[in-house]
Amino acid sequence: MDIKIRKASPLKIKTSCMVIGVCEKSFSKPLLKELDQKLGGLVRKAQRSGEFSAKVDEQVLFQPAGHLPAERVLLVGLGPAEEITAEKVRRAAGQAIQLVAEKKFGQMALALPDSIKGNLFATLVEAAAEGLLLASYRYDQFLDEKIKALRKLPKTVALVIDAEEDQKSSEAAVAKAQMLCQAVFLTRDLVNTPGNIKSPDFLAEQARAAADKSTLTCKVLGKQELAREGCGALLGVAQGSAREPRLIILQHNGGRKGQAPVALVGKGVTFDSGGISLKPAEKMDEMKMDMGGGAAVIGTMLAASLLALPVNLVGIIPAAENMPSATAYRPGDILTSLSGQTIEVLNTDAEGRLILADALTYAKRYQPKLVIDLATLTGACIIALGHHATAVLGNDQELVQSLLNAGEKSGERLWQLPLWDDYDQLIKSNVADVKNTGGRPAGTITAAAFLKKFASDFRWAHLDIAGTAWRDKDRPYIPKGGTGVGVRLLIEFLHDLAAAE
Repeated sequence: MDIKIRKASPLKIKTSCMVIGVCEKSFSKPLLKELDQKLGGLVRKAQRSGEFSAKVDEQVLFQPAGHLPAERVLLVGLGPAEEITAEKVRRAAGQAIQLVAEKKFGQMALALPDSIKGNLFATLVEAAAEGLLLASYRYDQFLDEKIKALRKLPKTVALVIDAEEDQKSSEAAVAKAQMLCQAVFLTRDLVNTPGNIKSPDFLAEQARAAADKSTLTCKVLGKQELAREGCGALLGVAQGSAREPRLIILQHNGGRKGQAPVALVGKGVTFDSGGISLKPAEKMDEMKMDMGGGAAVIGTMLAASLLALPVNLVGIIPAAENMPSATAYRPGDILTSLSGQTIEVLNTDAEGRLILADALTYAKRYQPKLVIDLATLTGACIIALGHHATAVLGNDQELVQSLLNAGEKSGERLWQLPLWDDYDQLIKSNVADVKNTGGRPAGTITAAAFLKKFASDFRWAHLDIAGTAWRDKDRPYIPKGGTGVGVRLLIEFLHDLAAAE
């Protein structure tokens, strides 16, 4: 789907559906007054009846019956004008294009409230473009063509502006949104790919493909190289599967030569059966998404390259499949990690933190200025935060706060959990340096406390995306399945980081 900027009055555009964003208490504005006159008072009637007062997520559809060039007019609510945000615009645009696609209108144009000016306008244009693109995504690779045809997206959407001076900034905003969403789509595709296709080697191939179509460099370590390095935790998790593990390293050199990089580490468990500590059968099919953190790192690295971010980045994805077999690691085993620390395995379903331990240790050789890891790590995170927020924990409050800020701006919200030293007591082992689970209490926190043991040499933050990487129902611009969470958040964070330097 292509998005074009068009300077015109929304009421003079010929299209199947003209979508107009409306703020509360703005019905006396010239555009809405003119629209109300053309529609014979229907806009005011909808307002007075309570059908449409422009609250967030409200919609009302009119058919002008020849009184306007547009065949239909869809008003979408954005809430109070003084409280308008990128996320509200993103949601409204996503809801609008979903309706247009489901009704097979074929064409669409979208106009933001004409009272918005300056830098905020460009920000909201970008958000609108993101909402349109992100809502248009479907993972339909294995669907019959007849089923695909039930949902018809417009080939082109016009974003309408009313001021010539907004043209250049709006076009730049749309271009940025298109590149960013391309990376989110890659992330969603990777998460949605079924486990019979998605091996650790498949994930490595997709990382190489991302490097081939960008300026990224890619290196992949196989089983023998991992053994030579001493990645005992990663190899331990992988030994139950016939599919060999990989350690994937992507680099983006957009900053100054010699500038310390930001390291992004993503959990890449391509399918998680739980191993010997087998998961319940219910919803085990969704465990193809247990590499959501690794997918987010690949997507973020691609976006950084496409957007030419002026930072140095290294992305590290430990990839393995966690399966039960005669060769699988067992509860009670002791693994020696790349760091040299020994780990007592109490539960083989707490495998993500094991492969991340080796990846965090591997990141040290790049002498990073900071490290952020992303992982679908704990079911406890879903109990704590549901599917509305990602948990963030770390050893540097300034870094955590920067991520919280980026979450608010990107719409991928975070919530901080404590990481006090008290929790370290829960993962003490009598027979090894650390054990891989502290039990049910504070499960998200003790998992982070485990990772902290391998992140003591740098500024570090951990993002538990267990509740946000996958959806079992549609949201305004996030269809069912893999959400692609993490990419927009991290790009926002990296933009802010580059601007501050």
